Amino acid sequence: MTGKLADRVALITGASRGIGAATARRFAAEGAKVIIAHQPHPERTAEAGAVAAELGDAAIALPADLADPVAVERLVEESAARWGGLDVVVANAAYETHRPWQEITVEQWDLTQAVNVRGTFLLAKHAHPYLRDSGHGSFIALTSIMVDLGMVGAMHYTTSKAAIIGLVRTLAREVGPDGIRVNAIMPGAIRTENEVRWAPDETVAAERILPHQALQRRGYADDLAGAFLFLAGDDSAFVTGQILTVDGGWVLR
Repeated sequence: MTGKLADRVALITGASRGIGAATARRFAAEGAKVIIAHQPHPERTAEAGAVAAELGDAAIALPADLADPVAVERLVEESAARWGGLDVVVANAAYETHRPWQEITVEQWDLTQAVNVRGTFLLAKHAHPYLRDSGHGSFIALTSIMVDLGMVGAMHYTTSKAAIIGLVRTLAREVGPDGIRVNAIMPGAIRTENEVRWAPDETVAAERILPHQALQRRGYADDLAGAFLFLAGDDSAFVTGQILTVDGGWVLR
């Protein structure tokens, strides 16, 4: 590795597994100190601890319920205190359920927006002073190609991911004068633990997905880590307010 994130501190939410864990590993390999934020659930706690142990002195694991505003603020403060600031924040964690739109309850709708949208906003709000002081602050959110495609059975989730795009573009304008860059990554169909839960048969999932892609292979969490690295480091120093699609050529712009 080239040390592109040497001496930088990165907070990554939803980093106990999947895309978040792959990004944490890549950041650490490039010299960053990484806070592996995770849902305060026994299974996620164990997974986050395993990732942190794998990365050694380059990482710590911190629990936080992103639906709780107080917990979000505490996560940012504890993360910044660990290594004396923050240079990169990756708002990767998301709450997702699938059901017909008429069966979505008010509670499910509100929880989805609270975690995915409000949680991202609060991460940015509380991290702002540290990213400003960094001198090369980068805030990276996660949206989804569901925003462009529409997704039956995921209206609440898709709506939250559409909101992320508006948040990113507006926040980029707001904090640009502070030298902070704000971007988002838009993944396609990525084979993570979450997909396995909904589609355990990988062959069946591939038969459904590959006809839509230009590249005829499945995407995995590691396929996104390089995009996060690009947006986190100096190679993208003049890039802000952008949505970077990483989907194997499903949505062509």
